Amino acid sequence: MTNLTKLEFVGLDIMGKNYLSWILDAEIHLDAMGLVDTIKERNESSNQDKVKAIIFLRHHLHEGLKTKYLMLKLYEKNITDEDILEKTFSTFHASNVLLQ
Repeated sequence: MTNLTKLEFVGLDIMGKNYLSWILDAEIHLDAMGLVDTIKERNESSNQDKVKAIIFLRHHLHEGLKTKYLMLKLYEKNITDEDILEKTFSTFHASNVLLQ
């Protein structure tokens, strides 16, 4: 699924090739929004500001990175390609079992 709103800058590539320019752009935009302190260690920003920063940063990530992070966060174990395929196949309608 693609982002429905316009990005302020190019999202972080799934391979991380544009990491240095992405982090610079992210920091500049968070500073303009008054949220740059939220990404600093031991900050005392409010939870509301932290959540705003997280939403902004997630909006500028490749969809594949979001999915990978979410899967490891939910399952807290290494997920193999076989696990992903099995989960995908389990969603097929019974009439499509031969496709597996």
